[in-house]
Amino acid sequence: MPLQKRLPKYGFTSRIGRTTAQVRLGELNAVEGDVVDLAALKSADLVKSDVERARVFLSGELKKAVTVKGLVVTKGARAAIEKCGGKVEE
Repeated sequence: MPLQKRLPKYGFTSRIGRTTAQVRLGELNAVEGDVVDLAALKSADLVKSDVERARVFLSGELKKAVTVKGLVVTKGARAAIEKCGGKVEE
């Protein structure tokens, strides 16, 4: 049997995935203030310090109106933020 078939197979790991964090909508309640951006997430210890971008997805319940700036927001999370009285700025 050839050597390439005997060796274990390894998959592809994206480098972007290492610096991207996913944040639940319910975790935004832990952020102090009304504006949620990457710096606010880092100061609230929701993401690591080496993260360059974050994505907010719908999981949990938002209890206050917030303004999300500079983060990627899913369609369901955007609807929940706007329903609560907040807004999403890109």
